[in-house]
Amino acid sequence: MSGSPIRRNRRTVLAAGTAIAVALIGVALSTSTPAQAAMQGPCDIYASGGTPCVAAHSTTRALYASYNGSLYQVKRSSDNATQNIGVLSAGGYANAAAQDSFCSGTTCVITVIYDQSGKGNNLTQAPAGGAAGGPDNLANATAAPTTLNGHKAYGVYVAAGTGYRNDHTSGIATGDQAQGMYAILDGTHYNAGCCFDYGNAETSNNDTGNGHMEAIYFGNIKVWGYGSGNGPWVMADLENGLFSGVNQHLNSGDPTVNHRYLTAMVKGEPNQWAIKGGNAQSGSLSTFYSGVRPSVSGYNPMHKEGAIILGIGGDNSKSSAGTFYEGVMTSGYPSDATENAVQANIVAAGYGAGGATNPFTPGARISLQATTACCTSDYIQHDASDTKVVIGAVTSSSTATVKGDSTWIVEPGLANSSCVSFQSANMTGQYLRHSNFELYLNANDGTSLFTQDATFCPTGGNSGQGYSLASVNYPTKYIRHFNLTGYIASNGGSNAWDTATSWAQDTSWLVAAPWS
Repeated sequence: MSGSPIRRNRRTVLAAGTAIAVALIGVALSTSTPAQAAMQGPCDIYASGGTPCVAAHSTTRALYASYNGSLYQVKRSSDNATQNIGVLSAGGYANAAAQDSFCSGTTCVITVIYDQSGKGNNLTQAPAGGAAGGPDNLANATAAPTTLNGHKAYGVYVAAGTGYRNDHTSGIATGDQAQGMYAILDGTHYNAGCCFDYGNAETSNNDTGNGHMEAIYFGNIKVWGYGSGNGPWVMADLENGLFSGVNQHLNSGDPTVNHRYLTAMVKGEPNQWAIKGGNAQSGSLSTFYSGVRPSVSGYNPMHKEGAIILGIGGDNSKSSAGTFYEGVMTSGYPSDATENAVQANIVAAGYGAGGATNPFTPGARISLQATTACCTSDYIQHDASDTKVVIGAVTSSSTATVKGDSTWIVEPGLANSSCVSFQSANMTGQYLRHSNFELYLNANDGTSLFTQDATFCPTGGNSGQGYSLASVNYPTKYIRHFNLTGYIASNGGSNAWDTATSWAQDTSWLVAAPWS
């Protein structure tokens, strides 16, 4: 294995006439099809059913046919400037190109998710609460790319510690008033932490007792309630209980659901509530529970307080994970017919449809080529002499070992199947992972730490070229080469490899044909 000499004795001149056959995969994630204004949005449907939206949040599209304002705001790390991201046309899709341009060469976080309802119920950085300090982290703006009928957009990627909130709302249900809500989530991104919620919560950021919340929960925690199978489940966070049905603990009618794009619904009125779910890409809704309130004291009547949370529990419990694309809250208890029409609208939005071919398809063999001007003949490879992961030159005349060391098998992310892990092509069971922010090739030991350290989420290249690979457990840190060695690095920081100099280029990679 010549990885170590390549790293330590860098050749400055490549042999003339060397032919490198590299098949690069295009990075266009949107089509040139113009964005058509929607005939109806979900909130138009709710309004026609007599249960209007009082909060409407989305980073991917307008939720009213006439909406032509901002969807969300991003802040970039290079200068702390902010920019609002709107729609391509009234009622249309997010203008992801505006975000890409504004955030090019640096990182961005989502600072505000605007309320489209006109009630002013915007979501911003969650403050401290009874369960955890704050303020909470903000979501990496590029960590959850998606498409809607071929149009690029970004969701809200919630890693543990991330959270949004509004404690001073208008029109949100309080007490035992009726409300409905839905959220479109990534059904493959979840954990057993508390609590990945969207909905109605306490205004004090503290647990104020049974029945003081009514929010959608998604995950596979089993401390309070759970459904059939191993999870994840859509449940209702009613405070001091995640309920999968009328009883505490197991309700077998609430199934395990893990659609890539998931519709999750919860609604409640006096002594009546329901849980629904479905595939946001096709088909109809299923009712997982519909009936009376739990018999435990405090849930009938309810004591809702009217704050709105995303990604956290009512007391700022923030060990959860998930991805949010859009969601609304209504005044009144929506009819089944209204919710069925909303589901049809969601399916027609085309989540995941019409996008470019994904080069990170599980099972694919790839090589990852550096894009920095110094190093365009270099590829990510593992160094058998010391288990470190480096970059090194590979040519058609390189040894079979070097070619194999520079080839990776893509697998569903060990910690999050919507992201990816990279297994060595010639060392079965060994994965690229970070430890103390440096990259290594190690055997999978099955621990939660290893699975997170070995999981990376592809995004558009930070330099505008190729792809960048964000760490799932450090979502603002990306795979970077620095002095020919691999790290995960942020754009500026206390470590030498976090230097902002050429950071965008050093963290951008071309997906190349496999060398082995």
